[in-house]
Amino acid sequence: MAMNDLERQLQYPLGDTLPTPGHTLEIAPGVRWVRMGLPFALDHINLWLLRDRLDNRDGWTVVDCGITNGDTQDRWEEVFRSGLDGLPVLRIIVTHMHPDHIGMAHWLTERWSEPGRPCRLWMSATDYLGACQASQSTTGFGGAAAAAFMASHGLTDPDATEKIKARSNYYASMVPRVPASYQRLLDGQSFDAGGHAWRCITGHGHAPEHLSLYCETLGVLISGDMLLPRISTNVSVTDMEPEVDPLNLYLRSIDRYRALPADTLVLPSHGRPFRGMHTRVDQLHQHHGERLADVMTACRKAPQTAASLLPVLFKRPLDLHQTTFAMGESISHLHALWLGGQLRRTLGDDGVFRFSVS
Repeated sequence: MAMNDLERQLQYPLGDTLPTPGHTLEIAPGVRWVRMGLPFALDHINLWLLRDRLDNRDGWTVVDCGITNGDTQDRWEEVFRSGLDGLPVLRIIVTHMHPDHIGMAHWLTERWSEPGRPCRLWMSATDYLGACQASQSTTGFGGAAAAAFMASHGLTDPDATEKIKARSNYYASMVPRVPASYQRLLDGQSFDAGGHAWRCITGHGHAPEHLSLYCETLGVLISGDMLLPRISTNVSVTDMEPEVDPLNLYLRSIDRYRALPADTLVLPSHGRPFRGMHTRVDQLHQHHGERLADVMTACRKAPQTAASLLPVLFKRPLDLHQTTFAMGESISHLHALWLGGQLRRTLGDDGVFRFSVS
């Protein structure tokens, strides 16, 4: 894939090197990179192994899991055979509740638990509880409530509406179960992995209580989805929180990374490990500032719905999966301006929200 102009401002210490499927690649002392496939346009997720010692046992901590499917399970089994130096998995840390991060947590914890020696899930409480709820009833991007919410923001095409309604098991198909118990991680909390302290940094806007993990001694940040080198993180409004302002939550969250050293090696969930964290934060602020300006320009010309703004915000064709995320993103930009007092929201007789300049 060709590098875009923004990517050229970042540094990629491993170049184009990627871990081969089912194998690991060491990128820092005691830190290994695993890459799993995803059945979407975003076709991969990066997962991480931390060399560890827990309860007097040597082994590994796994950070993020991949979605539940046979291919992911097979790849994990290959990793266990080739990439763990014959040592067990001791615990699973999940950055946030989205399916590609927590999907296999139930299988991994069961696969590596022994009597009296549980392989425990560690994550934030908000995302743990959100995952438990979503695995029982799809929220956000599928089902009748999601279809009605998106219709209220202008996505009224009958075919799209029916397809969104039909995705009632969207989350559960990738996260059929969540471990029944977990260890809570909190903002600012540190834990030891292999003699290195890792500090939790919470972020909002992309997930309810996303955790990034920073190790000062290694100079490494596991950024999860909060800081990606090639694409901007999805920041969506869904039917679960219909009047939220996630974009400003997200932008305030990534500003917290400015306090970390500029040469920190960032390990993102998608894309390649990179340096240039402060530059990337600036790029993301500029990107969203430009999109907000585009929204304001459109709303000055005529009242807009989130659906009518899709071709303004997204220049490429979108499949249904991408359209649902794009709708959430479009609403988030409208809400930043509406709740900031720059736009006015009105509900039409057709039940659709439109936004115009105040």
